[in-house]
Amino acid sequence: MSSIVYRQYSGESELPHIMALVQHELSEPYVIYTYRYFLQQWPHLAFLAYPSQSADPVGVVVCKQSMHRDVTNRGYIAMLSVHKSWRKRGIASTLVHRTIDVMKKHGVEEVVLETEYDNSAALSLYESLGFIREKRLYRFYLNGKDAFRLVLVVPASDLEDEDKDDRKALPIRFLAPSRTITIPSLPYDSDDEVSSR
Repeated sequence: MSSIVYRQYSGESELPHIMALVQHELSEPYVIYTYRYFLQQWPHLAFLAYPSQSADPVGVVVCKQSMHRDVTNRGYIAMLSVHKSWRKRGIASTLVHRTIDVMKKHGVEEVVLETEYDNSAALSLYESLGFIREKRLYRFYLNGKDAFRLVLVVPASDLEDEDKDDRKALPIRFLAPSRTITIPSLPYDSDDEVSSR
């Protein structure tokens, strides 16, 4: 079994590989401008996974980070895709962890994403990483499917661990936003063959 090498996005030459992975594995179509929107503004929040002896990536995560409503430093996972034949090896969770680690260095308070409501593999993956279902978005995707918005609240202690400088302590926040509803989680089944989105 080949080991996996994770690299931060390094430029436009990787764009065709990213587009091929996302278009092959995810149901939502994106135009090249969508990729460039994320990759040109937040290249440090995109990571690719390569088998050690290959020039073609088998996994990718594309994200952004900005202030939400001038109140919350929010990260957003726009795309996460792992080639079907490379799933169940921890690639998706490693990609998510790497990008969240970078977001933490930039003061992220929460990370959000959307995934199809019936994508049990993706829901199980994200819930195993600490994400909770915030709300159901009806007919969210172009194919007419509903989505769940998932949120990961980054506790202040995580931010403080990342920043050991003399800044003031961040205010204490609730573990979950008040707008969150509880929806039972699904068990993570590592044999699922569903896309990680």
